[in-house]
This record gives sequence, structure tokens and C-alpha cells, in this order.
Amino acid sequence: MVDVGDKPVTARAAEASGRVRVNGRVVELLRGGALPKGDALAVARIAGIQGAKRTSELIPLCHPIGLAGVSVDLTVEEEAVAIRARVRTADRTGVEMEALTAVAVAGLALIDMVKAVDPAAVLGEIQVESKTGGMSGDWHR
Repeated sequence: MVDVGDKPVTARAAEASGRVRVNGRVVELLRGGALPKGDALAVARIAGIQGAKRTSELIPLCHPIGLAGVSVDLTVEEEAVAIRARVRTADRTGVEMEALTAVAVAGLALIDMVKAVDPAAVLGEIQVESKTGGMSGDWHR
């Protein structure tokens, strides 16, 4: 693991996004709140937040850091559910991996919730959209 002990504690943030492609029936059920397993968007949101909090346990060599805030938003589109995660901290290393993990775990939880209706659902396009703070400064896609 990289030694970050000499780096200053600074405010840092990252945003990541991804999409779960689903069929029209899933979109209809999500919009009507009628999926057989329950509120898929709420479950995915909580799973994403939990994923961000456990990133250092899931990704080898990731530093455990204290998170100041995590938000996960899911938007039902015509053929997909867009996922966006925002993570903030005041620490010695960035939170890009926490934001990416939040999106990935939210997407996996969503697939679990919809797989009975759409076994072909696909999680993809997971990427960092922006990061702020730290020695390398700000970056935006």
C-alpha cells in the first residue's frame, strides 16, 4: 500500500457514474413501484452507500478513509437506470475508488432486484466523472 502518511489532510471529493441497461418492462415496473422484490431504487441506493463505506475491504491496497458524505442517485431512463455517486472526505488520499465502488455495488444490487423480470440486464459504463482536492488538483471528464 502506498504510504500517504506525509501527505496533508485536505478536502477531497469524487463523482462517478454508470448505467444498468434494462428492458421496457423493468422501466415500467420501476416507474410504477411494482417490482416483485420491492423498491429496487431504494435498495440500490443503500447498497451503493454501503459499498463506498467498505471499499478498502473490497479493493486490495485501497486505504481505509473516513467518509464525510456519500450520495447515490438513480434515474430511470427509457432503456436504462443511470447511477451517479458523489463521495466527500477530509483525508490524505482521494475518494475516486469509493465513488466507483458505490456505482458498481448499486448497479449489482439493482440487477439482483430486477433479474426475475430482465435476466439480460447489463451493468456498464462505470467511470470517474470528476475529482477535486489533493496534490494533483481538480479533474473533470
